[in-house]
Amino acid sequence: MKTFEGYRRANGSIGVRNHVIVINTAGELAGLTKKMAQLVPGVIPVAHQAGKAQYPEDLEQTIRTLKGTAGHPNVSAALFLGMGEGDPAEEIVSALKKDGHHVHAITFQKGQSISVVLNEGKLWLEKAMERSRNEQKETADITELTIGLECGGSDAWSGITANPAIGVCSDAVVRDGGTSILAETTEAIGAEHILANRAVNPGVGEKFLKIVKDYEMRIRDTGEDIRSANPTPGNMAGGLTTLEEKSLGCIKKGGNSPLMEVVAYAQKPAEKGFIFMDTPGYDVESVAGLAAGGAQIVLFSTGKGSPTGSPIVPVIKIGTNPKLYEIMSEHIDVNAGKIIDGLNTIEEIGEEIYRKVMEAANGAPTAAEKHNNQEFAIWRLAETI
Repeated sequence: MKTFEGYRRANGSIGVRNHVIVINTAGELAGLTKKMAQLVPGVIPVAHQAGKAQYPEDLEQTIRTLKGTAGHPNVSAALFLGMGEGDPAEEIVSALKKDGHHVHAITFQKGQSISVVLNEGKLWLEKAMERSRNEQKETADITELTIGLECGGSDAWSGITANPAIGVCSDAVVRDGGTSILAETTEAIGAEHILANRAVNPGVGEKFLKIVKDYEMRIRDTGEDIRSANPTPGNMAGGLTTLEEKSLGCIKKGGNSPLMEVVAYAQKPAEKGFIFMDTPGYDVESVAGLAAGGAQIVLFSTGKGSPTGSPIVPVIKIGTNPKLYEIMSEHIDVNAGKIIDGLNTIEEIGEEIYRKVMEAANGAPTAAEKHNNQEFAIWRLAETI
């Protein structure tokens, strides 16, 4: 049985990192979130622009993402910064504490100077960092590992090299008892019937087809047609010619395992095995949703060399072609272009990706982590009120 060394949390989950983070509940505190993190070396800011002037559906999704991020097994401790009356910071912290998470909330109020608040946060974070340094690793089983599957800037080689190699890794993780979550609803449009046919039962298949249809309808309500808007200009520059060509390549990341469950953005799966998460095609928002949904590691194929990372999860980059690796090797962890050069098979690159997953699970930094690429954004479904 494959194992890795991770950090056991009070709720029984296991983390492959041990981060202390500061996260805001209101967009106007994004700058202060970064400033607060700078006061204590090692603390990571998770800043975003959501949380205010949102429709109920969006606010619910924002809160779910914040809870999933702060309560992630890769997070040792989280400090929430809230703004004024009615801010959800205290409510979120109360819910997370019931699940054993080490969290704290500070809410900015009238008549309270920013310097006082920053000092309060600094003292709490210093203690949280000291606590995290004393936490010990323990051996965990591969069945406790969840990986997320993402792609950014697909090119003509994505569906031939990197994506099917990721699929090999995904199937192997599932066979070993782990969980693999495929994201990006937009990337399934045109090939949705193929994934639906892999559903473990008709109900799961129908739910998957519904989220694809609902996504298209939301876009149409804005006056746009997502089918005619894909492939994107960047995809076309990379050699893709049709929506179906793009989507057939993208779903290759999910291998051939049965589709066990379909979950909402930032929702934790109830089942194990191969899962689909409803996310947008925008890489940063999609990766944030995968992380909030419990993925400890994300696999990210790219034909353009996207440097996108995450504040809380290691992101493993798989380059699609040898030219990309030659130009941007510092941002790429696995060169799937070796398939084109005849140096490796798809199965061999899939095995290499799996090894990278286990290395990352045991603490080895990914290229995105080495460069401190820590992008974070929450998917919004409607316009700002």
